[in-house]
This record gives sequence, C-alpha cells and structure tokens, in this order.
Amino acid sequence: MAPKPKEKPKAAPSPSQPPPPIEDLFTSLNRHIQRSEFTQAVKVANQVAPGDEDAIRCKVVALIKGDNIEEALSAIQSAQKVSFDFSFYKAYCLYRQNKLDEALVFLEKQDKTHSSMLLEAQILYRLGKMDACVDICRNLQRAKIDSLEINLVAGLISAGRVSEVQGTLDTLKVKATSSFELAYNIACSLIEGNKHKDAEQLLLTARRIGQETLTEENLADDDIEIELAPIAVQLAYVQQLLGHTQEAVGAYTDIVNRNLADEPSLAVAVNNLIAMKGPKDISDSLRKLDRLKEKDSQKFQLAHAIDLKLSPKQKETIYANRVLLLIHANKMDQARELVAFLPQLFPDSVMPVLLQAAVLVRENKAGKAEEMLGQFAEKFPEKSKIIFLARAQVAAAAGHHQIAAESLAKVPDIQHMPATVATLVALKERAGDINGAAAVLDSAIKWWKSAMTEDNQLSVIMQEAASFKLRHGKEEDAALLYEELVKSHGSIEALVGLITTVAHVNVDKAEAYEKQLKPLPGLNGVDVDGLERTSGAKHVEDAPHGGLAEAQEDGKIKEKSKKKRKRKPRYPKGFDPANPGPPPDPERWLPKRERSSYRPKRKDKRAAQVRGSQGAVVREKSEASASATNSNSSNLKSNQATSSKGVSQNAEPSRPQSKSSRKKSRN
Repeated sequence: MAPKPKEKPKAAPSPSQPPPPIEDLFTSLNRHIQRSEFTQAVKVANQVAPGDEDAIRCKVVALIKGDNIEEALSAIQSAQKVSFDFSFYKAYCLYRQNKLDEALVFLEKQDKTHSSMLLEAQILYRLGKMDACVDICRNLQRAKIDSLEINLVAGLISAGRVSEVQGTLDTLKVKATSSFELAYNIACSLIEGNKHKDAEQLLLTARRIGQETLTEENLADDDIEIELAPIAVQLAYVQQLLGHTQEAVGAYTDIVNRNLADEPSLAVAVNNLIAMKGPKDISDSLRKLDRLKEKDSQKFQLAHAIDLKLSPKQKETIYANRVLLLIHANKMDQARELVAFLPQLFPDSVMPVLLQAAVLVRENKAGKAEEMLGQFAEKFPEKSKIIFLARAQVAAAAGHHQIAAESLAKVPDIQHMPATVATLVALKERAGDINGAAAVLDSAIKWWKSAMTEDNQLSVIMQEAASFKLRHGKEEDAALLYEELVKSHGSIEALVGLITTVAHVNVDKAEAYEKQLKPLPGLNGVDVDGLERTSGAKHVEDAPHGGLAEAQEDGKIKEKSKKKRKRKPRYPKGFDPANPGPPPDPERWLPKRERSSYRPKRKDKRAAQVRGSQGAVVREKSEASASATNSNSSNLKSNQATSSKGVSQNAEPSRPQSKSSRKKSRN
C-alpha cells in the first residue's frame, strides 16, 4: 500500500493592511455625496469606526437621499442604542413614510431649531392643518430662510387666506416672478380669486422662468418637462375654467399620453380629464384611473408615491370619481366594496356617507339611504347641513315629500331664502299639508320684515304667499297681503290681485280699489252696457280676429299683420342644395303598373307552336288528337306562365339551394 502524501503546510497569513486614514475616508465620503453616489457613500461610511457619530449621520443622510428609508431607520435605531440623538432624522423618515402623527411625536422631543420647525410646518401642511403651518412659517420670517415665501404662500392658499398673499409678498419684499415656484403659487392664488386671465399670464411666465432656470442647471429636456408638469396641468385647468373645453381636453390628454410628469401632476391630469368627459366612454376613464393604483393591489388604492404627495382633498376627489364611474357602469359590487373602504381613508369627511347613499339609491333602496343619512346627521350635528340637503334630494326624488320637507326644514341657515321657501311650499303642498305650507310662507314674511339687507325679498315672498292663499280658498288672508303690498310698494300686480280677491268678499271695496287702476287707451267709445245686452260674438270659420282698433271711434288705427317667419328648408342627410343632381321621379310613389314608363312583358309566341317529327305521325292520328290538343292548349300556356321561373330549380331536385336562390325563386 502506497504511503499517503504528506500535507502541504498552509501559507502563513499575510499581515493585514492598515485601514486608510480617517481623513481620507471622510474626504471620499464627501466626494461621493457631492456626486450623488449614495451607495458608494454608504460603503465608505461603513469603513469608519462603528461608533463615529459623524459617519453614522452621513450614512443616514445618504440612505435617505437614495430613498432607502427602511435602512435609514435601521441605522438610526442602531445609533440610538449608542445614545446618539437622531430624533430629527427619525421624524423625517416617518414623514417620508407618511406616518405623520408619529413624526410629530418625535419632533416634540427636539429642540426648536429652524430645520425642525420647517419639518413640522411641512407635516402640518400634509395633515391639512394649514393655519398652524402658516403660524410656524411666519415665526421663521426673521430667520431669512431660502424659499420660505414659497411654503408660506402655499399655506395661505390652502388655508383659504388668499387675501393675505399680496401683503405677505410686500412684507417679505419679494416679487412674484423671483422664482418659477413662487410664480406658480401666486397664480394658484389668482385662480382662487377668480382672476383666471391674470393667472394664465403668470403661469406662462412661470413656465418661461422655469425653462431658463433648469436649462442653466444642465437638466435634460425630459427632466425639465417633468419639473414643469405642475405648471402644464394648471394651465390646462385655467383653460377649463375659461370655458375653452377643447384646449383643456387636448392639454390633459397630451400630458397623460406622453407620461412625462411627476405622479401627483399625472393623477390630477387624469382626474380632471375624467371629470370633463363625464359619463362618456366610462371604460376608458376606468382604465386611466387604473394607472394610478398600486400595481400589486387587487382593490383600487392609490400608489404610494401618489398617496404621499396629494392633499387629502385631491385624494378624496379621485376616489369619489372612481365610485361615480362604477355606478354609471353599473358595476355595483365594485362600487360597494370601494365605498365601504372610504370611511377608513377619510374619517373626518362626509363624502363617504354621500357616496354610500348614492350606491343605495342606484340599487332602488332610497328608504335605506334616507335612514342612513338621518342617523349620520344625528351622530355628527356639525356636519349635518349637507347631509340633510342630500337626504331631502333623495326623498324628493323617491316621492317621499314629507320626509324631504322635514329634512330641508332642519337647515336653519337657508329657511328664509326664496328658493328654499318655494321648495318647502311645493313639498308640503304635494304631501297635502296646506297649513304647513302657509306657515312656511308666514315665517319667511316675518323674517324678511325684520331683515336689514339691501337685497330684500319681502315683496316677492308676499306676492307668492297671497297667490298661494287665494288658490287655496283663503281670500281674506290673501286680501290682507295684497293690501299691504299696495300700501308699501304700490305694485300694480298687487292691486290687480287685491281687486280680484276682494271681489269675492266685498264688491263695493273692490270697485273702490278698481278706480285706482289707470284706464286702458282706446276703450272710451265702447258701450259696456250694450255689450252686456248682446248674446255674445259668434265664431266664424276663417274670420279675421278683431282687436282694440275696431272699437275706436275714428277707426284709422289698424293692426299690423304679423309677418310669417320663413323657415329654412330641411334637407336630407348628405344632400347638397348647390348640387342637387337630377330631380327625383315624380311618379316614384305610384305602383309600377300605373307609371308612364311601365312596359308589360312580351308573351312568347313560340310556346303555342307544337311541332313533331317529319312523317312520324299518320294523318288519321293527328286529326284524332287535334281536338284534345286544342282543348289543352290554354291550360298549357297558363302553367308555363306561372311556373317558368321555377323550371331551373326543378331540373335538379337533389341540389340544395342557397338563401339568395330561394329569394330569387319567390320573386
């Protein structure tokens, strides 16, 4: 047996290379961060001593810049174990993950620095707490922070304080065109103030400034277009507000098709395009909305990047339009599923409840919708105004007039408005509550009598109330209202109504009021007593109707005959009056046999000739069969006439026929 070979001795380990100097590592780390090479920056930061706070801070910043938020949170968690304070960075990471309430909790542990205050203002803006956001920005005005005016103007607009924008710019001594972001925000404030033309001009200026600024920064054309996409969407929205529908639709469609926009701008463009199209082409609208949802989600849920950057109001609008499209498409299962999910997303909004009611109404469950809306209004009285209005609309459409009137009566702010009064009176009248309708009118009259407003509607309400009471047999109440109108406003219509009403109760009083009417011209020569003694005018066929001119003494004034309006002839579709072509046949409505161009078919004379073989028949047989031949000749001709079109089909009885041949044979 051969001896085993001896094992080769292992090579001695080479002495470990000394780590690079820490100065070189931080120089390399700074170089990678300046070049936006965040992955390399993280690797270099890991080579520094694990307990170095500056290295960990650089690593966290590089991970955040590289959108690795989870890894950044892990690094922060490890740093906090070493008693390093990274609360600000953790709050920022939570803000990026849209965990806004948790981010605020961590910011409260921080000292009030300019950075923490800016982050807090941004979180409050995202939460919709605009007034608090504006207050923080105003406290930072003395700090001379770059671009602070952009955030401050955005907060003022979102808080509904558009009137303060110009004063803020004057205080900060900043021009609206100092940057394209500020110009964009100022244009948004002009839109809120219904100054659409000025907003359009400022948006065009913002786009020009943005193109010049970003070109100087050596950005690619596609990147510039993505950066300026919000301005393009806002320009399309201004066109929509100005009534330029085709231009707005074209702009929205171009933005959506080119797909060169950031996620929020694309979402807004898709939503506005769908809103303009309405219920037309629902399938295409649903497909466009599907581009905004999470790819891996079976349900409709906005993508994470869109959900982070859109405001709650914008997100709510997109979800509401999705539900309405599903209702129009009759996809009720999907609509119910989405509506059930909305209260979790928007707990402080009434929109989910209104959409649930819309789904129930579409399913012919109006009673259940009314019950649900009523329960919600009782539970949240501060949000009950729009709920009661929706309940009134649902009940009125379903024919539940009493419920509609009760719901509308629970909105106290609008009880005195003429439109509300008219609606309540009509609902109560249809429900048979005449006294209730009269009470609504009396209450409105009482309110307007004590109201100190320029646009007083008392005369309108009193006129309608008098007419209503006269219509329902309350002549005395109607007369009092008409009399008050005549004394206070001197209305001729009220005087006529007063005379008509009082004539049912007190004729003498009616005649006294009648004397206040101005006499009609042209009736001085009319003998009223003589007209009353006549038996009345008789109707004569085709007789001209007499007017006031026939009753005048001189008889010189005559009515002008009304000119008949000439209507343009209606031509058939595709007919060109300039090139009408040959005239139609005037006999086209007559049967063919009655037309002058009709020619009957010629009879075949050869059918009557009977020929045989030469010399094949003797003279006696031909004479004997002559009588039979002559007697059957008439029947033979008639059969040939009726069956001549069927000869070809009887020649081959076993061959099937096509539909065209069968139709031809029937003709």
